[in-house]
Amino acid sequence: MTPVPDDAGGWSWWPAPAKLNLFLNITGRRSDGYHTLQTVFRLLDWGDRIGLRLRADGQVCRQGASLAGVAEADDLAVRAARLLKSSANIGHGVDIIVEKSIPAGGGFGGGSSDAATVLVVLNRLWKVGLDEDGLAALGLRLGADVPVFVRGHNAWAEGVGEQLQPVVLAPAWYVVADPGVHVPTPALFADPDLTRDSPMAKIEDFASGSLAGNAFEPVLRRREPAVEAVLVALSRIGTARLTGSGSGCFVEFPSQAAAAEAKAGLPKELRAWVAAGVARSPLLEALERN
Repeated sequence: MTPVPDDAGGWSWWPAPAKLNLFLNITGRRSDGYHTLQTVFRLLDWGDRIGLRLRADGQVCRQGASLAGVAEADDLAVRAARLLKSSANIGHGVDIIVEKSIPAGGGFGGGSSDAATVLVVLNRLWKVGLDEDGLAALGLRLGADVPVFVRGHNAWAEGVGEQLQPVVLAPAWYVVADPGVHVPTPALFADPDLTRDSPMAKIEDFASGSLAGNAFEPVLRRREPAVEAVLVALSRIGTARLTGSGSGCFVEFPSQAAAAEAKAGLPKELRAWVAAGVARSPLLEALERN
């Protein structure tokens, strides 16, 4: 997932990595209606690619194939560019191409990661000069998951997901699967069976292995037969888990070979792949090389 400059076309290409939630508890509800949670974000070596080409006319335009069901004005990558442009009073514009690999609605953070990559890279290309905290604050205006992608490190998260504390995670590989269904997050939060009052945990609880569940899993298993079927299939190769508030599922392995062998034993019709957990975002690595 390294950027590929295209001097002839003026494009540069940048990674927008996916994430997993290694556990997710909902601990309460704020007065503004948002729920508070605790989770651990794990960044992966797999994700989308963002193409950027500067424009002199000040326009922010999405190019390439349209994203299914997402209008340009609603595209988080476009919104991120327009937010940075307006906040910093930048006269330049940009063309944006989003090459999707991360399935929408899977809980892998695709839209949030796309937005973070646009913010971080345009901050450099437009010479805006915001620091990490400033970019993370802008990202939070776009979505609760955007700051972790801006900062680019695995993290223990609290609040609505924006209170981040870096954590060191052991090397791991994952068999990741997409059931292909998308349930709107507000519908899940409104489900009467959702557990919203989990007790506050500590990082030490996660390190001991006592935290591994996801508050949305029982709700999704009941609402979506496809999610239930994928979790059952994955449970034959290891401990199957749900990520985020989406339908994506995964199993963790200590080595790439073990993950690949396990994936080979899954039904051929199951959309699954192997991804590595990383200690640092591929985006940060790409920025340092360019």
